[in-house]
Amino acid sequence: MSADRFSSIWDAIENTPAQAENMKLRSMLMMALKDHIAGEGLSHAQAAKTLGVTQPRISDLMRGKIDLFGLDTLVNMQSAAGLQVEMSVTKAA
Repeated sequence: MSADRFSSIWDAIENTPAQAENMKLRSMLMMALKDHIAGEGLSHAQAAKTLGVTQPRISDLMRGKIDLFGLDTLVNMQSAAGLQVEMSVTKAA
């Protein structure tokens, strides 16, 4: 058993820092969309229509199937929801 400490679960389970960072960003975008859908009280059908995707796609989102969503898709869905995505780039520790 290892006593390594990681700043996020993604750092622990992904093979490279780049993969971990991609997963962190995707998970943040997915959580924001899930919160928006729930906060607006949208059904899966309503959310699908608003975001321009299919209802099964919304089900995948709500179930957290992160492997099915790329950054581009998630940013496009944020925009369709009327949300703004902001990005910050800093030097790695």
